Amino acid sequence: MKNRGFTTNIIHSDRLGKPEHGSLHKPIHTSIAYGYEKAEDLAAVFQGTAKGYAYARQANPTVSALEQKITSMEQGVASVCFSTGMAALAAALTALLRKGDHVVSSAFLFGNTNSLLNTLAGIGIDVTFVDATDVHRVEEAVTPATRMVMVETIANPATQVADMARIGALCQAKGIVYVVDNTLTSPYLFLPKGVKASLSVNSLSKYFGGHGNALGGSVTDTGLFDWSAFPNILDIYKVPGSDPALYAMLQLRKKGLRDFGGTLAPETAHTLSVGSETLALRMDRACGNAARVALFLSTHPKVKVVNYPGLNSHAQNSLAKELFKRPGALLSFVLAEGIDPFAFINRLKLAICSSNLGDNRTLIIPVAQTIFFEMGAARRASMGIEDGMIRLSVGIEDTEDLLEDFAQALG
Repeated sequence: MKNRGFTTNIIHSDRLGKPEHGSLHKPIHTSIAYGYEKAEDLAAVFQGTAKGYAYARQANPTVSALEQKITSMEQGVASVCFSTGMAALAAALTALLRKGDHVVSSAFLFGNTNSLLNTLAGIGIDVTFVDATDVHRVEEAVTPATRMVMVETIANPATQVADMARIGALCQAKGIVYVVDNTLTSPYLFLPKGVKASLSVNSLSKYFGGHGNALGGSVTDTGLFDWSAFPNILDIYKVPGSDPALYAMLQLRKKGLRDFGGTLAPETAHTLSVGSETLALRMDRACGNAARVALFLSTHPKVKVVNYPGLNSHAQNSLAKELFKRPGALLSFVLAEGIDPFAFINRLKLAICSSNLGDNRTLIIPVAQTIFFEMGAARRASMGIEDGMIRLSVGIEDTEDLLEDFAQALG
């Protein structure tokens, strides 16, 4: 099935795994524990020398089916799912980093990710934030202690695009783990493996699930990093006879998932899996809408600036064309001086004032006063976030209805 199309692979992946009773979807398995007739068999599962399930905090058949689907989408070797995208990120960092390690991160990170890195800095992991749109800034920040470089494909909310291919080449040359957060693009629009990423992270709550009804996150190993040479893999997870390419995923599942307990529930995994079947259809529609809305706003006299990688005026427009199938469905903008952004948002009839993104519905939010308020004015300014910035996650409504809504609110 690898040579078939993106959507064909998704909608037939469960069936090809021959689920119970001929079901077209993997059934929801709610048991949290699994019994074995022989104690030796259970011991083998615990020790990693045999496949199976022991306790649902680490693995569940329904969640495993979702993990396999994500791995196929990302063209990786293995995935681990978590209860949220932040749980996935936190697990990857805490499972693979140690006190004294150094991380180079994009300065334009999602607010919660930035907060997480600051927390890690407080317990002995050194973090340097840089402008990841320029590979030279990343290279200048690398030290002998650098173990990881982390970027997002498109920054939320100012939409900066990281210089991902050149950063990937740098990390490969220096043996540094390269983590790419693929949430705003999804595996449909972009494959981090193509820029030599070691790990791809997704918040499944967003475009992957698409319906704003389920939280989840995942980490996928692309198979490109040599984990046998990575000093932070514990000896206990170098299982004799196992594939070194899977060392990190085993350690992530044990130290990041089992120990911290950010387990994805099987009911939620099923919801996300079904939602993912229409990922390509939804993304094409939402991206098409975003392009039209961005163009409309960019030419309106009451709009000061629009940040959207699909506009020719965007600083990384050429880079976005090189990297992505389409430039995403998220944009931000600032109204002209004297126009109250709160009053403008309140006049909208279709766009919903909400803190989520990647929903089928168009969602809008004032950035500085909400999701980035905790950062403070100085940090927001360094990220290109003006006090009057408005973030817009464009949905799949009929295009003309969205344009009419923004026209009347600006009028």
